[in-house]
Amino acid sequence: MDELGARAAALVARRPGDARLRRVGTSRGGTPLWLLSVGHGSRHALVVAGPHANEPVGGATVLRLAERALADPRLGAGSDTTWNLLLSLDPDGARRNEGWLSGPYTLGRYFRHFFRPGFLEQPEWLPDGAERAALPETRALLDLQDELRPFFQCSLHGVDVGGGFVELTHDLPGMAQRLGQTAARLGIPRELGPYDTLYWPVLGPAVYRIPPPRRGDLAAAITEAAVESTWFHPHRYGTVTAVVEAPMWGVAAVEDGSPPADAPAVLRTVSRTLRDDTRLMEGFLARVRPHLTHVPDADRLLAPVDDYLLVGPGLADSWDPDTHPAGGRRLPPLDSARLTALGISGRRVALRTAGLLHQLARAAGREAADVLPELDALIDMWCADYSEGYGARWIPVARQAEYQARVVLAAFELAAGYTPVRSHSGESGWGSGAAVPMHTE
Repeated sequence: MDELGARAAALVARRPGDARLRRVGTSRGGTPLWLLSVGHGSRHALVVAGPHANEPVGGATVLRLAERALADPRLGAGSDTTWNLLLSLDPDGARRNEGWLSGPYTLGRYFRHFFRPGFLEQPEWLPDGAERAALPETRALLDLQDELRPFFQCSLHGVDVGGGFVELTHDLPGMAQRLGQTAARLGIPRELGPYDTLYWPVLGPAVYRIPPPRRGDLAAAITEAAVESTWFHPHRYGTVTAVVEAPMWGVAAVEDGSPPADAPAVLRTVSRTLRDDTRLMEGFLARVRPHLTHVPDADRLLAPVDDYLLVGPGLADSWDPDTHPAGGRRLPPLDSARLTALGISGRRVALRTAGLLHQLARAAGREAADVLPELDALIDMWCADYSEGYGARWIPVARQAEYQARVVLAAFELAAGYTPVRSHSGESGWGSGAAVPMHTE
């Protein structure tokens, strides 16, 4: 996080007439939320990095976008656009992931240092509506959306294991083709059936329409994300929102659209495995929890553990052809890509839970030390399943960021065809002086 802020401040110091940095809010932990703005156009594009704490590539992407906007007049003055780049929406959560960000980039290191807050602490979601949003990060983003009224908004996400895809609030004809070209040039697999979009309309290969928000129970909200969110909040201004997912470890099979040999058998295996893994994790939690009374901030790690253990059995039932709940939604047609994505998703629930429990056991010290060897063995085995069973391969950060930046720019160009409500900004003194280095503010 410090490096990201320093690089943004250096960019502003280099181009003070064209770029500026301002604080638009403060996190729960007291960390500033910084907005880097480039250009002086009357139309605003808003790009949000780091909405999920374990998805860091957006920080590199927004710096890349800032450099592109400064270098290419077509992205700024030529399109009458100001680029507003939020460096990180969850900087406190991002700091908790810094244990793996310095490398080496292995799946085992990632999951042992993984952190993502519980669903109710993720700042893009509005489970109680915008008016009752309590997180300061959420309020800062909502206020920024109401101030800028962007014609285009982009949320930068990452897929830990799988492929890249895009989610849109409006259809942007041509997006699937542009995405396919970018993915092919950079060697990024496209995810043709991600779990996140299992029941969503398909607009083209690896491009999906975000359904309007609806009320539902917490388990459905966690697993389907079709709830009120900051993606839809600026809809009233004519904003087009794109959620751009970039993979960290790519899996080629997520773009295999061939028919599977025996889909029901695969679903039974995936469902049984998720049930077994969930029971294992419940047992580990029962052994660790009594020793956490003196662990600072243990609740922050326990919240996502409880979320994953809540949704695991329901997911397994919804996928299992033998136990599909009566009245539940039927699965869409399943090709090899979708089955691969479901297998990856089921294992992800278990691995994330195991990684969080590993951190809790380490923090508890001697009282929970007997749990660590068992968790280590499971994490190693499940990571090997990703790398050997699914062929997961690390994608260098520079390539992740370049892929994400190109997809954002493609969506931006296509969204420019919509007629937006003219936006405005309450920011004063654009480019009127040298930037104040963030660490001295």
